[in-house]
Amino acid sequence: MQKNKTVVIGVTGGIAAYKALDVISRLKKEDIDVHVIMTEHAAKFVNPLSFQSLSQNMVIVDMFAEPKAWEIQHISLAKKADIMLIVPATVNIIGKVANGIGDDMLSTTIMATKAPVVFAPAANTNMFLNPIVQDNIRKLKQYGYKFIEPDSGRLACGDTGAGKLADTKLITDTVISMLYDIKDLKGKKVLVTAGPTIAPMDPVRFITNRSSGRMGYAIAEEARDRGADVVLVSGPCSLNKPLGIKMINIKTNKEMLDAVKLNFETSDIVVKAAAVADYKPKKYSERKIKKSEDQFSLELEKDTDILRTLGSIKKNQILVGFAAESNDLIENAKGKLEKKNLDYIVANDIKSQDTGFASDYNKVNILCRNGKNIPLEKMSKRMVARELFNLIMKKR
Repeated sequence: MQKNKTVVIGVTGGIAAYKALDVISRLKKEDIDVHVIMTEHAAKFVNPLSFQSLSQNMVIVDMFAEPKAWEIQHISLAKKADIMLIVPATVNIIGKVANGIGDDMLSTTIMATKAPVVFAPAANTNMFLNPIVQDNIRKLKQYGYKFIEPDSGRLACGDTGAGKLADTKLITDTVISMLYDIKDLKGKKVLVTAGPTIAPMDPVRFITNRSSGRMGYAIAEEARDRGADVVLVSGPCSLNKPLGIKMINIKTNKEMLDAVKLNFETSDIVVKAAAVADYKPKKYSERKIKKSEDQFSLELEKDTDILRTLGSIKKNQILVGFAAESNDLIENAKGKLEKKNLDYIVANDIKSQDTGFASDYNKVNILCRNGKNIPLEKMSKRMVARELFNLIMKKR
């Protein structure tokens, strides 16, 4: 997705320097070309050879070392960068850049680049919250530099508070989102539902399904990276909150219906990837149902069909549904497409062993209102999301 993109990573001298290795590994998995500049202090924490091995490029530490090619290295990398990422960013490098100081390879490269520069700070909490440091950060933000705010927690020095390097996945997701090559959803609002819903029986037990939420989260992230304003309505699942997305956590069918209806009218595209419980117990027991006989009977009643409800009230929205089927995949999906007044429906076979629930991969057919059926080979759920929006935006 980010082919032919280059990220120049600056590693400064903090205990969190080793975490930059994970960031590089994640970026390389996305086929991003990574170059590393280390300060001399950073090289005291982690051997440059580790960064060289992961980035597959020479690592620059000494500004006055003999160059490996006939080029001015800080100018060359400054021009080559699509993004510069400083991770971890010490208060020292923040202060240097805020005050226009370029006295080593990293600070001079930052000064020379026209690419976006992203700082991921990590410092002792007292240092990070020092008014001078905070003033430097505010100054840099005013100049257009981006910051990935540090977490709060127990620091290496033993103190507790703000200053812990942000999660490496969050850092990577920020960079990938900034590099994304398609921005055709800018100005659009996209509403996505994901995960399962639950139907409570009593204060302890409930009925649910095996949905992991991965497909819906991938759709939300794809829409975000294409420039959309995204609202994600999510049932209970173990996935981390996606960066830069408004999230509404729900549990029951009714809670999801209320959240969706609240955002439906202002949405341009609505993708209902959630696996909503079709039935609920007819009677809810306020007390825990006690074990008594060998057999137990539970009477169920049909719950609200949220997708059909949306189809009946939609105006100009593009409405997308999902069909998880164990048999007659295309026939059942076509029936839902027509019955629920959808523009597209994504159909997947739940009997497949290596796709679908709990997997990062899916193999689907996308059926269109005009009768077109687009089969997709097995691919990551993120790629399925990309193909779906390509179709919606007429790029397929």
